[in-house]
Amino acid sequence: MKRIITANVNGIRAAERKGFFEWMKTQDADVVCVQEIKAQEDQLDDKFYPKDIYTYYKPAEKKGYSGTGLYCKQKPDQVIFSPWEDFNFEGRFIQADFGNLSVISIYIPSGSAKEERQDYKMDFMTERFMPYLKTLQDNGRDYIICGDINIVHKEIDIKNFAGNKKRSGCLPEERAWMDQLFGEAQYTDAFREVNQEAHQYTWWSNRGQAWANNTGWRIDYQILSKKLKGKVQAAWVYKNERFSDHSPLIIDYNL
Repeated sequence: MKRIITANVNGIRAAERKGFFEWMKTQDADVVCVQEIKAQEDQLDDKFYPKDIYTYYKPAEKKGYSGTGLYCKQKPDQVIFSPWEDFNFEGRFIQADFGNLSVISIYIPSGSAKEERQDYKMDFMTERFMPYLKTLQDNGRDYIICGDINIVHKEIDIKNFAGNKKRSGCLPEERAWMDQLFGEAQYTDAFREVNQEAHQYTWWSNRGQAWANNTGWRIDYQILSKKLKGKVQAAWVYKNERFSDHSPLIIDYNL
């Protein structure tokens, strides 16, 4: 397996109209993980099931909301969803297994809408997701967890750090969670393993001139379990075309 892409598409139908599937064809990726598809499967025609690609969706029960998907060059041994009923209800997790490797597309809730969602987000991250991630490290499989985590890790990962420290996605407790993930829990931030440059963002607000001024946040990740450390060959954010308010994160591996 060589190339994996993750992209929050902010509506798969809108992304399709902007040329996402034509672009995807040119990438020859082994797996493309998408988040926020905002569609039910009965709303998607053949355009959303590319020829010769194994396509899997996990929509939210609520129309026009959340949802994840996977496009795979080879057929997975199995495709499974999360162990959490509320996460499955919102379509936030889909996993494909290939031999000893699992690739996960995950969409972590945003806490920016209201305080209750921020509480839900932090409760999920600390009480359920972190313990789950720690168990994965010990089950003998390799994991690449792709998706919109909705948290920046360090000051280098956001244009206006000082002005956002009290906003969801940049809160001290959220960044401390990322410290734990890439520290004690022994996961690797695949992008930062090979790219230490500043101003590398994956999401820009639609307000103001955020895109034009590159006032962005790096909140989309590929996260590697411990045995995959050192396997990243190249990593970059694709910005030549815009399919969404996020840009695709492309990583080439030596697997």
